[in-house]
Amino acid sequence: MSDEEIQTMNRAAVVRTTPDRQPPAPAHVAPTWLGPVLIVGIVLAALNLRPAITSLGALFEETRTGLGMSGTVAGLITSVPALCFAVFGVTAPRLSRRFGPAAVVCAGMAAVATGLLIRPFATGAAGFLAASALSLAGIALTNVLLPVIVKRYFPDRVGTMTGLYSMSLAAGTSLAAAATVPLTAALGGSWRTGLLVWAVLALVAVLPWLPVARASRRADRAATAAAAAAAGPGSRAGAGADTGPRVVRSRTAWALACYFGLQATGAYITMGWLPQIFRDAGVSASTAGVLLAVTMVMGVPLAFVIPGLAARMKNQGAIAVTLGLFGLIGYLGLYFAPAAGAWAWALLLGISNCAFPLVITLIGLRAKSPAGVVKLSAFAQSTGYLISIPGPLVIGALYQHSGGWDLPLALMAALLVPQIVLGVLAGRDRTIEDECGMRD
Repeated sequence: MSDEEIQTMNRAAVVRTTPDRQPPAPAHVAPTWLGPVLIVGIVLAALNLRPAITSLGALFEETRTGLGMSGTVAGLITSVPALCFAVFGVTAPRLSRRFGPAAVVCAGMAAVATGLLIRPFATGAAGFLAASALSLAGIALTNVLLPVIVKRYFPDRVGTMTGLYSMSLAAGTSLAAAATVPLTAALGGSWRTGLLVWAVLALVAVLPWLPVARASRRADRAATAAAAAAAGPGSRAGAGADTGPRVVRSRTAWALACYFGLQATGAYITMGWLPQIFRDAGVSASTAGVLLAVTMVMGVPLAFVIPGLAARMKNQGAIAVTLGLFGLIGYLGLYFAPAAGAWAWALLLGISNCAFPLVITLIGLRAKSPAGVVKLSAFAQSTGYLISIPGPLVIGALYQHSGGWDLPLALMAALLVPQIVLGVLAGRDRTIEDECGMRD
């Protein structure tokens, strides 16, 4: 037998005696029901992000009287939503890393429902404030993490899904504002019953998130196990996943946060003061309420259209400019002819307030990864809501001390100028990972 034949046989023996190489573990496959149930969950969660606030606004006088609130306490309650959104929103990234975003959203919806169930039975302002804060904490967490859910589960449909939940959020806002008083009257006239009814919608929203949270946890455990197996013994899978430069080093993140803050300021001022502006101009109370509803309803269709449009564009600055100009025209109209053009100004301000779905879309577009989105979402929303807190209070103080709406309206219009500039900066085609070296 030749040397070459011996070497060939030896090589064959080595192949036969070498253990078969194990194929890589298959990636975790999401169950087929997850997508549809997740869409239902996103819609129901978004519907519950504002009724806790707008239902109280519709019955605020009755609630204040029923609980014997002082003017100071009543003013504090009007500032609590933005404060809670800022404070509790900061905790969302840490909770998301620990439990997963779907589980945190599920817990957030449970907190919303619990708070709405408790607060109608409060016998004093302190208990009412604490129950409201519990609901607002759940809303804050969901505010931050819904863009993360969209980025994680629908990466190729960010615009469409953001539009869907932005439209649902606007619908929930308008529904609670318009239906709370009629529902209260139909259910006996008690403000407590009128507030309690919205707990039912929140309880329904918890249901789809229970299986989604379980499926998400299983997928995360499978991914962690696969990463550990691939890394080999002694390694720490996922170690350092949260290291790297902080999001505060990104100029785009700061532009988004400040843009978020200014658009939230305009939205809260509109919700809080627009009916009074019309009433002081001679419009009846009932018509002023309808005009506010028109402003809110404008956000329903546009909240679906704008994110889809923004997702197809590389630079979204033009949308920010357009929305800001609509707002400027609306405020100028209120300044010169508040009653004569009331319907037009309400429509224009409703369009301008659609800066919210734009900025939520930008949060998903200005980060490459779910990890980046959760950091950017928490930073932009928490910082933005902090910026928005003084706005309605300052407008109220100017109105009280000037005796009219000329100075407040001039300030409201002036705030749109930096909002437009910041929208242009935030709309540029870049990501926070590129700017500050965050890991995917």
